[in-house]
Amino acid sequence: MPPLESNSEIVQADDHSCRSPTRCRYPQDPIATPIVAQMDELFAVDAEARRKAPSVTARHGRRQETAKPLLDDILSKIEAAQSVALPSSALSKACQYAITLWRKLTRFLEYPELELSNNLAENSMRPVALGRKNWIHIGSPQAGPKVAAILSVVESCRRLQVPVRDYFSTILPGLADLPIRCLPDLTPAVWVARHS
Repeated sequence: MPPLESNSEIVQADDHSCRSPTRCRYPQDPIATPIVAQMDELFAVDAEARRKAPSVTARHGRRQETAKPLLDDILSKIEAAQSVALPSSALSKACQYAITLWRKLTRFLEYPELELSNNLAENSMRPVALGRKNWIHIGSPQAGPKVAAILSVVESCRRLQVPVRDYFSTILPGLADLPIRCLPDLTPAVWVARHS
């Protein structure tokens, strides 16, 4: 996966973990219930930060202000739960999973572009996964990556609520004549910013 550049560092895409599987590992247990409730609160805090802070810098500030103290409390509860759980119990395994991945699970505090979970990406790719057998006969081995790139752009447009037809009708004419260094200026996110 390509690296994500931010704060003059490079973060590999696999150096960040999704919080959803971590949350789902906790059993219905009186000790786990407060941990899961705080994880839900963390998702709510981040959703509010996304809504109220349109810029990446503002979102970063809101996360530091609200999510960091919540994460510190979640970690202390996870460590406390692990200390009282039986080693082979579901609770102990869930706690160990979270502690092992804690650095990756908290990367979103350093890099505001990262989401708490990748559910949005997974949900947007579900139609492609469901229709995968239909794509087997795409024509040639070179066509697969091209179709994947087009679908990625289409899903980005949908996520940003950009009319796909309008985007492509603006971008495609003259695309062949542009140098490759201009491609980052043609992404749906940049297009939305220029046409708002």
